[in-house]
Amino acid sequence: MRLIVDREVAAAPRLTPAGERILTAASTLFYEQGIRTVGVDAIAAAADVTKKTLYDRFGSKDRLIAAYLEERNRVWHEFLDEQLAARRPATPEAVILALFAALTDWLAGSRNGCGFINASVELAAPDHPAMPVIVGQKQWMRSEFEAQAAAAGLADPRELADRLLLLHEGALVSYRVAAMPDAPEVAARAAADLLASWPRA
Repeated sequence: MRLIVDREVAAAPRLTPAGERILTAASTLFYEQGIRTVGVDAIAAAADVTKKTLYDRFGSKDRLIAAYLEERNRVWHEFLDEQLAARRPATPEAVILALFAALTDWLAGSRNGCGFINASVELAAPDHPAMPVIVGQKQWMRSEFEAQAAAAGLADPRELADRLLLLHEGALVSYRVAAMPDAPEVAARAAADLLASWPRA
Protein backbone atom coordinates (compact mmCIF):
# COMPACT_ATOMS: atom_id res chain seq x y z
CA MET A 1 0.00 0.00 0.00
CA ARG A 2 1.08 3.58 -0.62
CA LEU A 3 0.12 7.16 0.04
CA ILE A 4 -2.68 8.34 -2.23
CA VAL A 5 -3.01 12.13 -2.17
CA ASP A 6 -0.70 14.25 -4.32
CA ARG A 7 1.68 15.88 -1.91
CA GLU A 8 2.67 18.83 -4.11
CA VAL A 9 5.91 19.25 -2.17
CA ALA A 10 7.98 22.16 -3.46
CA ALA A 11 11.24 21.16 -5.11
CA ALA A 12 14.36 22.01 -3.16
CA PRO A 13 15.73 25.37 -4.32
CA ARG A 14 19.14 25.63 -5.90
CA LEU A 15 21.19 27.49 -3.32
CA THR A 16 24.78 28.65 -3.19
CA PRO A 17 26.93 27.21 -0.39
CA ALA A 18 26.24 30.40 1.58
CA GLY A 19 22.51 29.98 0.97
CA GLU A 20 22.67 26.39 2.21
CA ARG A 21 24.45 27.48 5.38
CA ILE A 22 21.88 30.21 5.97
CA LEU A 23 18.95 27.81 5.55
CA THR A 24 20.58 25.18 7.77
CA ALA A 25 21.36 27.70 10.50
CA ALA A 26 17.91 29.28 10.31
CA SER A 27 16.18 25.88 10.43
CA THR A 28 18.04 24.90 13.59
CA LEU A 29 17.57 28.23 15.32
CA PHE A 30 13.90 28.65 14.35
CA TYR A 31 12.99 25.19 15.57
CA GLU A 32 15.03 25.25 18.76
CA GLN A 33 14.51 28.86 19.87
CA GLY A 34 11.40 30.10 18.07
CA ILE A 35 10.87 32.11 14.93
CA ARG A 36 10.21 35.48 16.53
CA THR A 37 13.03 35.32 19.07
CA VAL A 38 15.71 34.61 16.44
CA GLY A 39 16.90 37.64 14.52
CA VAL A 40 18.74 37.84 11.23
CA ASP A 41 21.92 38.86 13.06
CA ALA A 42 21.96 35.53 14.92
CA ILE A 43 21.25 33.58 11.73
CA ALA A 44 23.95 35.38 9.78
CA ALA A 45 26.46 34.79 12.57
CA ALA A 46 25.60 31.09 12.81
CA ALA A 47 25.90 30.73 9.04
CA ASP A 48 29.14 32.76 8.94
CA VAL A 49 27.75 35.24 6.41
CA THR A 50 26.84 38.90 6.42
CA LYS A 51 23.28 40.15 6.75
CA LYS A 52 23.59 41.47 3.21
CA THR A 53 24.30 37.95 1.96
CA LEU A 54 21.26 36.65 3.85
CA TYR A 55 19.00 39.26 2.27
CA ASP A 56 20.59 38.71 -1.15
CA ARG A 57 19.79 35.00 -0.97
CA PHE A 58 16.31 35.10 0.61
CA GLY A 59 15.04 38.66 0.32
CA SER A 60 13.59 38.90 3.82
CA LYS A 61 13.31 37.06 7.10
CA ASP A 62 9.71 36.16 6.24
CA ARG A 63 10.79 34.44 3.02
CA LEU A 64 13.54 32.64 4.94
CA ILE A 65 10.88 31.39 7.38
CA ALA A 66 8.85 30.07 4.45
CA ALA A 67 11.97 28.37 3.03
CA TYR A 68 12.63 26.75 6.42
CA LEU A 69 9.12 25.29 6.55
CA GLU A 70 9.23 24.16 2.91
CA GLU A 71 12.45 22.29 3.68
CA ARG A 72 10.92 20.80 6.82
CA ASN A 73 7.95 19.64 4.75
CA ARG A 74 10.26 17.96 2.23
CA VAL A 75 12.10 16.19 5.04
CA TRP A 76 8.79 15.10 6.61
CA HIS A 77 7.56 13.50 3.40
CA GLU A 78 10.87 11.78 2.76
CA PHE A 79 10.64 10.44 6.31
CA LEU A 80 7.09 9.15 5.70
CA ASP A 81 8.25 7.36 2.54
CA GLU A 82 11.02 5.67 4.54
CA GLN A 83 8.59 4.72 7.30
CA LEU A 84 6.11 3.15 4.89
CA ALA A 85 8.87 1.31 3.06
CA ALA A 86 10.06 -0.13 6.37
CA ARG A 87 6.63 -0.94 7.78
CA ARG A 88 5.10 -2.19 4.50
CA PRO A 89 1.44 -1.70 5.47
CA ALA A 90 -0.83 -4.15 3.64
CA THR A 91 -4.18 -2.34 3.96
CA PRO A 92 -5.40 1.26 3.93
CA GLU A 93 -6.12 0.97 7.64
CA ALA A 94 -2.53 -0.12 8.17
CA VAL A 95 -1.32 2.92 6.22
CA ILE A 96 -3.30 5.18 8.57
CA LEU A 97 -1.82 3.48 11.61
CA ALA A 98 1.67 3.70 10.08
CA LEU A 99 1.22 7.46 9.79
CA PHE A 100 0.51 7.55 13.51
CA ALA A 101 3.38 5.22 14.34
CA ALA A 102 5.74 7.44 12.39
CA LEU A 103 5.20 10.22 14.93
CA THR A 104 7.11 8.30 17.59
CA ASP A 105 10.25 8.13 15.49
CA TRP A 106 9.80 11.67 14.11
CA LEU A 107 9.67 13.18 17.59
CA ALA A 108 12.43 11.02 19.07
CA GLY A 109 15.05 13.20 20.71
CA SER A 110 13.01 16.38 20.19
CA ARG A 111 11.44 18.47 22.90
CA ASN A 112 9.77 21.05 20.67
CA GLY A 113 7.07 19.05 18.92
CA CYS A 114 5.73 20.09 15.53
CA GLY A 115 7.56 22.90 13.75
CA PHE A 116 4.46 23.69 11.68
CA ILE A 117 2.19 24.07 14.71
CA ASN A 118 4.83 26.13 16.50
CA ALA A 119 5.17 28.41 13.48
CA SER A 120 1.41 28.83 13.13
CA VAL A 121 1.25 30.14 16.69
CA GLU A 122 4.03 32.65 16.08
CA LEU A 123 2.91 33.79 12.63
CA ALA A 124 -0.48 35.34 13.26
CA ALA A 125 -0.80 37.16 9.91
CA PRO A 126 -2.84 35.01 7.47
CA ASP A 127 -0.95 36.51 4.51
CA HIS A 128 2.49 35.55 5.81
CA PRO A 129 4.40 33.72 3.02
CA ALA A 130 4.86 30.70 5.27
CA MET A 131 1.16 30.19 6.00
CA PRO A 132 0.37 28.30 2.75
CA VAL A 133 3.12 25.83 3.66
CA ILE A 134 1.72 25.30 7.16
CA VAL A 135 -1.90 25.03 6.05
CA GLY A 136 -0.99 22.81 3.09
CA GLN A 137 0.90 20.37 5.30
CA LYS A 138 -2.07 19.92 7.64
CA GLN A 139 -4.63 19.79 4.82
CA TRP A 140 -2.61 17.10 3.09
CA MET A 141 -2.59 15.00 6.25
CA ARG A 142 -6.35 15.23 6.58
CA SER A 143 -6.87 14.47 2.88
CA GLU A 144 -4.63 11.42 3.13
CA PHE A 145 -6.60 10.09 6.07
CA GLU A 146 -9.82 10.60 4.11
CA ALA A 147 -8.45 8.93 0.98
CA GLN A 148 -7.20 5.91 2.92
CA ALA A 149 -10.50 5.62 4.78
CA ALA A 150 -12.40 5.70 1.48
CA ALA A 151 -10.05 3.09 0.00
CA ALA A 152 -10.74 0.88 3.02
CA GLY A 153 -14.48 1.10 2.40
CA LEU A 154 -15.18 2.81 5.70
CA ALA A 155 -18.35 4.83 6.13
CA ASP A 156 -18.27 8.64 6.08
CA PRO A 157 -14.53 8.94 5.39
CA ARG A 158 -14.66 12.74 5.78
CA GLU A 159 -15.88 12.51 9.37
CA LEU A 160 -13.38 9.77 10.13
CA ALA A 161 -10.56 11.87 8.67
CA ASP A 162 -11.56 14.80 10.87
CA ARG A 163 -11.35 12.61 13.96
CA LEU A 164 -8.04 11.07 12.93
CA LEU A 165 -6.53 14.49 12.27
CA LEU A 166 -7.62 15.68 15.70
CA LEU A 167 -5.89 12.68 17.26
CA HIS A 168 -2.75 13.16 15.17
CA GLU A 169 -2.40 16.89 15.78
CA GLY A 170 -3.50 16.57 19.40
CA ALA A 171 -0.62 14.17 19.96
CA LEU A 172 1.83 16.72 18.56
CA VAL A 173 0.52 19.48 20.80
CA SER A 174 0.32 17.27 23.89
CA TYR A 175 3.85 16.02 23.34
CA ARG A 176 5.17 19.53 23.81
CA VAL A 177 2.64 21.55 25.78
CA ALA A 178 1.41 18.86 28.17
CA ALA A 179 4.84 17.20 28.43
CA MET A 180 3.43 13.84 27.35
CA PRO A 181 6.36 11.90 25.88
CA ASP A 182 4.05 8.98 25.09
CA ALA A 183 1.45 11.13 23.32
CA PRO A 184 2.17 9.57 19.88
CA GLU A 185 1.67 6.06 21.26
CA VAL A 186 -1.55 7.07 23.04
CA ALA A 187 -2.87 8.65 19.84
CA ALA A 188 -1.91 5.56 17.82
CA ARG A 189 -3.86 3.31 20.20
CA ALA A 190 -6.85 5.65 20.04
CA ALA A 191 -6.69 5.63 16.23
CA ALA A 192 -6.57 1.83 16.18
CA ASP A 193 -9.62 1.66 18.45
CA LEU A 194 -11.44 4.19 16.27
CA LEU A 195 -10.73 2.26 13.07
CA ALA A 196 -11.72 -1.05 14.66
CA SER A 197 -15.12 0.29 15.70
CA TRP A 198 -15.87 2.43 12.62
CA PRO A 199 -18.70 1.10 10.41
CA ARG A 200 -18.18 0.01 6.83
CA ALA A 201 -19.84 1.84 3.96
